[in-house]
Amino acid sequence: MSATPTRAAIASVAAAMLLGALKGYAAWTTGSVAMLASLADSLLDLVASLVTLAGVRIAAQPADANHRFGHGKAEALAALFQVMLISVSATFIAVRAVERFASGELAAAPEAGIIVSLIAIGVTLALTAYQSRAIAASGSIAIRTDRLHYQSDLLLNSGVIAALVLESIVGLRGADPVFGIGIALWLLWGAWHAASDAMAQLMDREWPEEKRRAFVAVAAQMPGFDSLHDLRTRTSGSHDFAQFHVHIPGTMSVAQAHDVVEALEHRLAAEFPGTEILIHVDPVGQVDRPDDPLRETDELGQIKEP
Repeated sequence: MSATPTRAAIASVAAAMLLGALKGYAAWTTGSVAMLASLADSLLDLVASLVTLAGVRIAAQPADANHRFGHGKAEALAALFQVMLISVSATFIAVRAVERFASGELAAAPEAGIIVSLIAIGVTLALTAYQSRAIAASGSIAIRTDRLHYQSDLLLNSGVIAALVLESIVGLRGADPVFGIGIALWLLWGAWHAASDAMAQLMDREWPEEKRRAFVAVAAQMPGFDSLHDLRTRTSGSHDFAQFHVHIPGTMSVAQAHDVVEALEHRLAAEFPGTEILIHVDPVGQVDRPDDPLRETDELGQIKEP
């Protein structure tokens, strides 16, 4: 794996430390529940980013005798831990917002909160842009979930600014806790989607249909075999796995069949880097496990359909 996910994780740790310090000052100065919510989110972001850093470093380790498929699922475990932290943060924010709404207490010194929130938006925009490039290069689910935190921070900090302006400057009482509750709901919604992605990896969910068809389309360009069937795919961290059967003429020698499979593996590996490919050879007409409900038919035939 590239060092890109590790660098992105280190960048998020540094950003979380900076934002936590700034928001701690602003929360103490303003007393705003929306700013307190933003501070709590940044502190949990720091913990989550540290977990992400550990996750991507573990996932980057090569396969060993005890983990022959690698350590990629460490990223999904790190993502689930982040989801737990996001959920705790959202619950805390919602409870504090309800208490604040009931008391009718107003935020003070809104200027400090607005300035800090503007700085936080600038830092977060720079970080998420860098994380997006890291995700495009590596496909890391841990970095993708970490980016979710900071994408939600953009809305979070915008909400803090709006809450402080509406309540302390415009005089709209209750705006601050209402925005706090809205932020909490947004965080929970994001946590649900992040948990779904992480669980999909841990449960070895198949690749998206579009990616599966693209994989088969590349294989279809290679000569030497009649059909491709029983394609099974999964993802672990930023590492993909694909296994399938091919029908090869029974008159072909073992050496010739080996050459066909090797050429096919090299072509697929070039088009889908980071994918471990396992190919099983069947003679034409051979049907393995006809009673298997998961047995798939000719994938090449499906690709060629209009």
